[in-house]
Amino acid sequence: MEYLEDLHAGPPLLPADPQSRATQRLWADHVNRNVIPCFYKLLQAQVETEQVEHAKELRSQIGKLVGAADATGPFFAGAGVSFVDVQIAPWVLRLRRVLGPYRGWPEADEGSRWGKWVRALEEEESVKMTTSTDELYLDSYERYAENRPGTSLLADAVNSGRGLP
Repeated sequence: MEYLEDLHAGPPLLPADPQSRATQRLWADHVNRNVIPCFYKLLQAQVETEQVEHAKELRSQIGKLVGAADATGPFFAGAGVSFVDVQIAPWVLRLRRVLGPYRGWPEADEGSRWGKWVRALEEEESVKMTTSTDELYLDSYERYAENRPGTSLLADAVNSGRGLP
């Protein structure tokens, strides 16, 4: 994403202000280090008590992100799509399309700040243009949901408690 931002091929996703740029980078890193691993831990967990534990942790990590977001939104930094939005968008889509069917992940509350953000991402044209069908998501993530051996290096890392490759 940094490389694409440096190409200046489209509208800037990072703000001009250095402190705001650094803040966006830190929250994008939060998505990578916390949200994505929690997503996979929940998806791969086969025991219901572990699923509940991982769902709570994923909600907590998303809550931290929402707490740092612009209060009015609808996107992370306000009215327009930002660096953090691009980082989280694929995982927001996967919550409904993957964790919903496989782990019963609930829809975002309609009136909540998170619900507003989810709806804005789902309706964003650039997100819609790069989203796969629900069937493809289900097919692609089935082996993770069943925690099949040899699924991927990522699955092995999650199962062993290591960081993502």
